[in-house]
Amino acid sequence: MTARTARGVAATTLASALIAGVAACSNPGGPAGGGPADSVVVGIATEPESLSPLLGYGKDGNSKIFDGLLAHDAGMKLKPALAEALPEVSPDGLTYTYRLRRGVKFSDGVPFSAKDVVFTYRTILDAKTNNASKTELDAVAGVEARGEGTVVFTLKYPYAPFAERTVLPIAPEHIAGRQDVNSGDFTTHPVGTGPYVLTGWSKGEKIGFKANPGYWGGEPAVKKFTMAVIKDDDVRATRLRSGELDGAILPPNLAQGFRKDAARRVLAAKTFDYRNVTLPTHNTVTGDVAVRQALDIAVDRKAMADRLLEGAGKAAYGPVPTDSPWFTAGTERPYDLDRAKKILDDAGWRTGGDGIRVKDGVRASFPLWYTSGDKLRQDHALAFASDARKAGIEVKAEAGTWEVIEPRMKTDAVLAGGGSPADPDFDQYQLLTSSLGGDGFNNMARYDNPAVDAALLDGRRSGDPAARKAAYDTVQRELVKDPGYVFLTHIDHLYVVNDRWEGISTQVEPHDHGLGSGPWWNVESWKPKQK
Repeated sequence: MTARTARGVAATTLASALIAGVAACSNPGGPAGGGPADSVVVGIATEPESLSPLLGYGKDGNSKIFDGLLAHDAGMKLKPALAEALPEVSPDGLTYTYRLRRGVKFSDGVPFSAKDVVFTYRTILDAKTNNASKTELDAVAGVEARGEGTVVFTLKYPYAPFAERTVLPIAPEHIAGRQDVNSGDFTTHPVGTGPYVLTGWSKGEKIGFKANPGYWGGEPAVKKFTMAVIKDDDVRATRLRSGELDGAILPPNLAQGFRKDAARRVLAAKTFDYRNVTLPTHNTVTGDVAVRQALDIAVDRKAMADRLLEGAGKAAYGPVPTDSPWFTAGTERPYDLDRAKKILDDAGWRTGGDGIRVKDGVRASFPLWYTSGDKLRQDHALAFASDARKAGIEVKAEAGTWEVIEPRMKTDAVLAGGGSPADPDFDQYQLLTSSLGGDGFNNMARYDNPAVDAALLDGRRSGDPAARKAAYDTVQRELVKDPGYVFLTHIDHLYVVNDRWEGISTQVEPHDHGLGSGPWWNVESWKPKQK
């Protein structure tokens, strides 16, 4: 970002004026600099709707309260967790056998066993369970226990990345199985096998954890861990600077202000996290393929990456970053305003007296919503609107909460985000398949392209790497011809943390940054620095 927005300046002024009150009424764990040496408080921008893995919490790992059968190491390679080894896979790719770690207990002292794994997966797949991510387990035909120490998954088809799905946290049958899966007490007061135990959750304010003394991996050195929920970027930065936080995620321009701070480190995490603009097919303007094609090349992605991200990211042309082996070379779209104008001219969109195009009495104008308090989304929205205006399309950027935005997503554009590094199926299927159009935050644009639908199925149902690459190549080439979204940038996540712990690092991160990602992905392994 080259300049602070007016809204950002106002937010900073307000934060400075109110910081004493904020600290007094919502201080999550006392001032970081003067608090207990074994306590860590971090600032995050979002919080989950539920803490139950049966409803989707922690599905990508690092859930703190829970463990999966497998986990990711710092290099994002799979490693054993509740399983004692990586799975044994049958030659046809249809059977995965997991041998479970012995001696593991839930934090309430009850032993963990195969029945908990079976309960977790069967409950998620149950049609009555409100888990929006259950399509991620579409390949599962069945799961069964063989004694207390072995679990066998049978697949409908050879789903190549299935092992990646088994980082999903395991819930205790003896607690979660005795209550309503969608509304029971377990959704806010969970019990797991993980390194931390939940001590309290004040929604909109903080989530508190304490070290699990009986954790199978050893009791963490960080005994108290608190996540302060601070949606506004400026307020998060102010509370970090005041010493109230030990770490926080920040946008590039705010993170830069800490680079000369000797007591803190600025860490950048490479990600698959993108920002895009949804182009709803049910809107009379964005539903026109010509408008979508024109907007896709009327945006100056490089300028956005340079100005808005200050080098902490790059141009995006789809859900796959350009440096990923899954990226399809040749699908980059250079900025070409003249060609964008010609596409619109040829499609009958004529420039009106005010510079905005009109076709069949319809004015080329639509709203673009972004979430309040998110400076990066705000600045991306304003930059997109500016570029669109040069092509003769009026984009009206508006801020709101998700409660305001979600009911409008069928017809209004949204400055959205997504991305998963584990496998191309993880993000692309839910983003693009027509079968999930309008299903909550899945396929928000209601994109409907038969060639893409077929390729997505080929990609998830083939065990052949070459066939999968060809399928996702097809998806990316179709997005050039028929964009359902305008992808803008891939963003590196920037974090600022106090430099008093050993073992701090980052992973390659998904879009979902906060609880499972960030330098605290492995907080259970941190050790105090020796003075």
